[in-house]
Amino acid sequence: MTHAALVRRPFEGIPAERDLVAMRQLIPAATMSARTTPEHGVDGKAVDVTIATVLPLLWPAVRRSDGSVVIGLQATVPGGDLSRAFGQAIVQALALEPGQPVTALEVTEGSPRLQDVLDLTGDFPLTVHDSFSFWLDAAAERTAEVEAALAQSDESILPTAAIEGLPHAFWVDAGSKEHLRWVLDADEDAVIDAVARLHARRASGLGDGTRYVGSFRAEGLTVPVWDLPKGFGPEGVEAAAADLRDRFERALATTEPLTALERRARGGIVARQVTLR
Repeated sequence: MTHAALVRRPFEGIPAERDLVAMRQLIPAATMSARTTPEHGVDGKAVDVTIATVLPLLWPAVRRSDGSVVIGLQATVPGGDLSRAFGQAIVQALALEPGQPVTALEVTEGSPRLQDVLDLTGDFPLTVHDSFSFWLDAAAERTAEVEAALAQSDESILPTAAIEGLPHAFWVDAGSKEHLRWVLDADEDAVIDAVARLHARRASGLGDGTRYVGSFRAEGLTVPVWDLPKGFGPEGVEAAAADLRDRFERALATTEPLTALERRARGGIVARQVTLR
């Protein structure tokens, strides 16, 4: 396989795969802590890596003044394998002087993948932010111009929160509506079957005024989406999370054929399902 060939599930094998997909596709501002293996670090020592949603000017990576590396998962990168592109981003960043950005990637068949570069035994903690202040190097001077530029960038962030009771699920306030988006390691047809089983029992939502509206594929995983009424908030999702998770996972694990009522529910879901991205 060449480096240009499309890898449909690029983050497979990384313990944080589902959160990485969310960072690439769903979350405006977030960071995740990681480390390289000693082999891919500096002088045989591991290097701290911050995986971020996005960096200034859509840079793929920056080497900070302390020698650590930050990569921006929402950057446009060459080739068909996101994992190889961002593995290469780390390699190029570590070849730079501290304080310099990687502005263009040189991905080849010999470029390592994130699965090779990162220490996969780490915890990969995810933090969702309401500001891009993580862009700023601790050693950088925060002038009035820098603060003004940061404030302008922060205005683009849609309020987003991780749902503690529903791992890899994220609430977002999109303005006229709120949404819940849940990254699942499950086939899309199986997800629709699960929703149909619940819908036939009038149990596919999170509560009054909520409804399942569709799903989409992202980096090989399935992301079902629910519409929520204004004011529902992450607190409303948290309150319903345990029950939704139990119902949904039970329905997803069911292998019996759909009943006639469930087949009708599935047909209606497919017919009404919104094409989402």
